[in-house]
Amino acid sequence: MQTKPRDVQVFSVGAETLAIRSRSWNRLRFEIEYALERGTTANSFLIQADKNALIDPPGGTFTEIYLDELKRRIHLKSIDYVVLGHVNPNRIETIKALLESNDRIQFVCTNPGAIALRNALTDCEPQIKVVRGEEVLDLGKGHTLQFIPTSTPRYPDSLCTYDTKTQILYTDKLFGAHICGDQVFDEGWSSFLEDRRYYFDCLMANQTRQVEAALDKIADFPASFYAPGHGPMLRYGLHELVNLYRQWSEVQTKQNISVTLLYASAYGNTATLANALAAGIIKAGVAVESINCEHATPSEIKVAVEKSAGFLIGSPTLGGHVPTQVQTALGIVLATATKSYLAGVFGSYGWSGEAVDIIANKLQDAGYTLAFDPIRIKFTPTQETLRFCEETGTDFAQALKDSKKVRTTLNPGSTVEQAIGRIVGPLSVVTVAKGDLSTAMLASWISQATFNPPGLTVAVAKERAIESFMHEGDRFVVNILEQGKQVRKQFMKKYAPGEDRFVDVAHETASNGAPILKDALAYLECRVDQRMECGDHWLVYGVIENGKVMQPNGLAAVHYRKSGSHY
Repeated sequence: MQTKPRDVQVFSVGAETLAIRSRSWNRLRFEIEYALERGTTANSFLIQADKNALIDPPGGTFTEIYLDELKRRIHLKSIDYVVLGHVNPNRIETIKALLESNDRIQFVCTNPGAIALRNALTDCEPQIKVVRGEEVLDLGKGHTLQFIPTSTPRYPDSLCTYDTKTQILYTDKLFGAHICGDQVFDEGWSSFLEDRRYYFDCLMANQTRQVEAALDKIADFPASFYAPGHGPMLRYGLHELVNLYRQWSEVQTKQNISVTLLYASAYGNTATLANALAAGIIKAGVAVESINCEHATPSEIKVAVEKSAGFLIGSPTLGGHVPTQVQTALGIVLATATKSYLAGVFGSYGWSGEAVDIIANKLQDAGYTLAFDPIRIKFTPTQETLRFCEETGTDFAQALKDSKKVRTTLNPGSTVEQAIGRIVGPLSVVTVAKGDLSTAMLASWISQATFNPPGLTVAVAKERAIESFMHEGDRFVVNILEQGKQVRKQFMKKYAPGEDRFVDVAHETASNGAPILKDALAYLECRVDQRMECGDHWLVYGVIENGKVMQPNGLAAVHYRKSGSHY
């Protein structure tokens, strides 16, 4: 696939205020929140008043083109402040480049951000202004910055910034979306909802308690628009999206089963694994409370573990040992969680991975059951690794639900359940492929939906691995199975996370990249046009772009059910 060059878009968004948007139309990173592969925009902002402030410089991917564009607008030595909505290793390269041009820059961040910044800049002593929420920064010309700490487990140093003159609220990670395009503001805001919901599910749904607290804090600021770190600015759909954030958070808090996810992360890699595991658990209808052990109190950990039905512990390996914060959390778990809790262990490492084994052994010695083999990843996770973690999280959630005997809302044996079971559809295998990843599912909830254009609907359970491959614009193939053939047996079994679904199955590649099963009765190549959330399923509408009958004299296999409470 040919890649487009990265570039920078500059746009005036208020008095003396420029948005400097570093753009890439291609996927930059392997974190799960980038998985829709719609590129990204890293939004930075320059306020040029009596004092000049730069808000949220981008990560190292954009350092060179960003600084080149910045130099066209301002002399780097005239920058007085750099406000950091969060500090992570990816952003350090740009920060170092700014310091090389101007060592008098004063960084504005929270105390956790200051600690991270000093740890990353060991060869110098940066000037830092630590803010806790009461401070203001007068830039002159009416621009007074107010600061709102919005700490979350993933971003304990998170900081929102409000400019009293322009009434712009800079929200950093809140309300973002990984989309690349020319649109600066959210005209036609509803068209971005799928991307914003996906971003929320990946980054926010496992820390809704902190997200709701952040929403309460920023509600007091009368904003003309919100300026997130990624994607279009929020002006037209601002109030709707804030309300949706609250609704999506409420869905998580009302789940009957929850998991406590404890971790520490030296370089961000273990946190990335934690995010992927959490995404898989949430897909299966189980709530997650993520806790960063480096910034949590023992009482917070204890309360979370007490109200959960299972737990995961993630740790890096530092000098062959488990970090002190994780050791403390492990001690609380051993003293608090009953032996019936399901457990899991994961972690990343550079030279050795002893921490994962140490934790796993202690849990097993104490009588806990590990729901999956410990996950141990060297250096940076790959796209395949994150897909494996997401599927592992889903399996973990399903095991919890099975242990708690979570049932459908239908009454077993009721006439309604029996009647629903009489709804039939063609038995099919839906296949997808994206890059080096592919997967499939056996499906019977498929129906033609439109004549013009020709289209169909597929109901996809939220916990299915294939769900992540069926967003707007994605391609898939519906392989309609033939009556009497045994192809379905290959896809009825339970697969391990990351297991190849197509081993020993004769298949070829469709023009849209997805597998075609050679023994199918017919196939249809489709493009996802819309998705609708329906209870525990997504209803996916696909426009049919190509297809063929491969067995002209065959009959479609049909799935007959006696019960409407299961497949």
